[in-house]
Amino acid sequence: MSQPALERILEAALQAAGKPLSLERMRDLFDEDRAPSQGELRQALERLAEDCAGRSVELREVASGWRLQVRDDYAPWVGRLWEERPQRYSRALLETLSLIAYRQPITRGEIEDVRGVAVSSQTIRTLLEREWVRVVGHKDVPGRPAMYATTRQFLDYFNLRSLAELPPLAELRELVEEELPAPAAPSEPASETAAWIPMEPLAADEPDAGGDFNALLDELNAMETDLKTDFDDLLPEDE
Repeated sequence: MSQPALERILEAALQAAGKPLSLERMRDLFDEDRAPSQGELRQALERLAEDCAGRSVELREVASGWRLQVRDDYAPWVGRLWEERPQRYSRALLETLSLIAYRQPITRGEIEDVRGVAVSSQTIRTLLEREWVRVVGHKDVPGRPAMYATTRQFLDYFNLRSLAELPPLAELRELVEEELPAPAAPSEPASETAAWIPMEPLAADEPDAGGDFNALLDELNAMETDLKTDFDDLLPEDE
């Protein structure tokens, strides 16, 4: 039996994986003597992306590799496959995540200085459990507080390839009174991808908002020019 077209093999693998696959992982699907080059894989992925045009699924490149996912237009229907309904993100969590994303690495105390209120342990715990943030070191000050930065899973969840693709802060202003849009649903219901994971209810001790969010964005605007987008010098993520 002849081997199927490379893009068809990759399509099958991406559908079965339910998570992003890197070029290296795709190459591992083949025997060493028949493995395609990275250039051939990229060309096959381009053909697959073209094949998906006009379909309900799309091929997206994110930080961890490539994945097939349901287009946003179909999320209202596909989302009903899950019994639990995604809850709104609390403003406190959004503010905290925004500060970490745009001013990382940052300590909890520095987040509190900008927000003007204490950061709930539940908020930090939720972000860590979602694997959207991680501890990348400790600041060399008394008490050596942990410094937080976003993760590859954060980028994958929000369909970003790198921190350089974070939306301009002006766009975040439009989300002040809205919940964040749900990321595209995975093409495989059994997927373990981060998309469509509902947020836990707000803890009883979690303040709903720390002051005015527009004021927070003004603070972030002043920081945006110094946004760090390369974290190779920080501690590597645990595998």
